[in-house]
Amino acid sequence: MADFMKSMIERAAKTPCRIALPEAVSEPVLKLAEAVVAAGVGTPVLVGSKEAVLAAIERARVDATGFDYFDIDDEAATDELSERYRSRYDDFSPKALARRMRDPLLCAMLLVKAQVVDAVAAGKELSTGEVVAAAMQIVGLAPGVRCPSSLGIADVPGFQGPEGSMLALADCAITAQPDAEELAGIAAASADTVRTLLGWEPRVAMLSFSTCGSAEHETIEVVREAVRLVSERRPDVACDGEFQLDTAIVARVAERKVPRESAVAGRANVLVFPNLHAGNIGVKLIQIFGHANAYGPVLQGFAAPVCDFSRSAPLEEMLGNVAMLAVRAAAKKEA
Repeated sequence: MADFMKSMIERAAKTPCRIALPEAVSEPVLKLAEAVVAAGVGTPVLVGSKEAVLAAIERARVDATGFDYFDIDDEAATDELSERYRSRYDDFSPKALARRMRDPLLCAMLLVKAQVVDAVAAGKELSTGEVVAAAMQIVGLAPGVRCPSSLGIADVPGFQGPEGSMLALADCAITAQPDAEELAGIAAASADTVRTLLGWEPRVAMLSFSTCGSAEHETIEVVREAVRLVSERRPDVACDGEFQLDTAIVARVAERKVPRESAVAGRANVLVFPNLHAGNIGVKLIQIFGHANAYGPVLQGFAAPVCDFSRSAPLEEMLGNVAMLAVRAAAKKEA
């Protein structure tokens, strides 16, 4: 296991959290729950029909010691959750809540919103779209955020930046064509994620095919407006652009291309792509040609911590993602 993932697991084990797992009859998810307990990362809360979950545990031959359950067939448990939820929120009627509690994914989102659990991890069997839609429907977005997004962490051999070989990249998985408001929210959420998860002081570069007015196009105006919005609304975040990639991360290029003082140019540790085309292509380029290890993606922007696994993710990667989720959940509880 990579040192980065080991460090995340060690941090998560210091403040274990309750993690809802709605794909609780999936063998890979049950093996993940077993690994979560073994690593001391937290308590897996298996959401679904307990009878079906226990049968799946027997088939998978996993050690269920340390597991907790939310049984969607248990009327007393669902009534208690409904009462707890409705004492805090009035967005669903009792009948609407009851319908949603029949769906393990939606039920898991209700559990995290009602603070019965600290976070939700899903996506091994479900698509990213399903996980994001459920989080949007139940959990909602954090204040000041217009859209959800994702942040990936890349460890790039041979690269030497302010955080060594590490860079944070957003958004590479969720929002296809963000407008200025959405792009500003992605930048702010990414800054908050790297502070919490990595302990970095974020320096956010808003990427473009132009640097400081070297080209003109309506899409560049979106990036410039996003920079202005971040500077206005989040003065605690060092955010600058529009920058081409080399200007953002190579000091000698920044010295030549940026005609003003910048805390970010040439020293960025967070790269925000202008759209999902660029982000998806960019992260795959550094993985394939730069032989980078990429961790995540971390879903961000929601009012509570939510994780979306890649459906092809091996157990080790899933455990690392749960550890990152637990670190964020612990930070949220302490805030």
